[in-house]
Amino acid sequence: MNIILGGTGHIGSTLSLELIKNNIPVTITTRNPEKAAILKSKGAKIAEVDIYDTASLHKIFLTGERLFLLNPPALPFTDTVKEEQKTLYSIIKALKGSNIKKVVAASTYGARPGTGQGDLNVLYEMEQELRKMNISVNLIRSAYYMSNFDGYLHGVKSEGVLPSFYPADFALPMVAPQDIGKFAAQVMMIPEKHLSAQLYHFEGPQLYTPNDVADAFSKALGKLVQVAVIPKEKWEETFRSSGFSDEAAASYAAMTMATLEDDHTKLTGQIRGQTTIEDYVRGLVAPSQQHKSSGLPLSSDSDHT
Repeated sequence: MNIILGGTGHIGSTLSLELIKNNIPVTITTRNPEKAAILKSKGAKIAEVDIYDTASLHKIFLTGERLFLLNPPALPFTDTVKEEQKTLYSIIKALKGSNIKKVVAASTYGARPGTGQGDLNVLYEMEQELRKMNISVNLIRSAYYMSNFDGYLHGVKSEGVLPSFYPADFALPMVAPQDIGKFAAQVMMIPEKHLSAQLYHFEGPQLYTPNDVADAFSKALGKLVQVAVIPKEKWEETFRSSGFSDEAAASYAAMTMATLEDDHTKLTGQIRGQTTIEDYVRGLVAPSQQHKSSGLPLSSDSDHT
C-alpha cells in the first residue's frame, strides 16, 4: 500500500491518480473526506485523520510500506514555523516503528540549516530527520510553485496588475505542482534497493521572470497585464495586510529574500517538468479549471489543499 499525505492538493492528487492508473493501491490521508471524493471514486482508499494525532497517524502507517510525505503548510495567521514543526514531528514520530520502508518527501529549492527562513529551514530539518531513519529516503527539492500565482487571478482579471515581490526581470526556476506529482509517482514506483538518501532537484522547462508570468496572463486573458513590484521595505507590511501573523510575515519576507539572493545558475542535474508558465496560466484562466484563489501565495513549497 502507498500512503499519500497531502493527497488532495495539487501534487498529491496528481500523484495518487498516476499510481491508480498503474493499478497501485493508494491510501489518502485527509481531515476532510469530502475533498477526496473524486479520488475515492477512482479507487483510492480514504483515511480520515488529524495530522496532529500521532497515534492515529501511526496506525495508518502500519497499513503500508511506502509514504509520500508533504508537510502541510500552516495557516498564515499562525506562527507558521512553530505549527509546521509540530506537524513535522508528529509525522516523524508516527513513522518510528511503522511498516514504512520507503519515503518520498516534498522539499524545496534553497532548503538550508538555520532559523528565521521558514520552510527553507523546516524542510531542511525534515530532510535531516528522515536521513536518520532506517528506511529508503527520496527527497524531491522543487522550484517555486507556479500555483503561487493562483491567488492573484482575481486581481489580475479585474485590474490588469500582477503584484511581485521580485524584480520584474528576475529569472526564477518555477514548476507546475502537477508535474511534481507525476515525477513523485515515478519515484514512488522505483523499488527500494538501498537505504542511502536520494536527492532530486525538480523544476520546469526554463527560468521565468515576473514579466514572463504577466505576459502569460496577458495572452490567456486577452488584455494587458503589467507587473507591480512590491519594494523590499513593504514586504512584511504587505503580508500582514493580507492576514499573515507578525511571525509569518517576517518568515515569508526572509524566505523571499533568500530566494532573491540565491544563485540559481549554479545548480546542475535538474530534472525538468514539461508544463510551461503559458500552459499553467492558460489552465488557470480557463473556466473549466477548478483552481481556487486564496489571497497571497503562501510560499514556493506550499501545496494548497
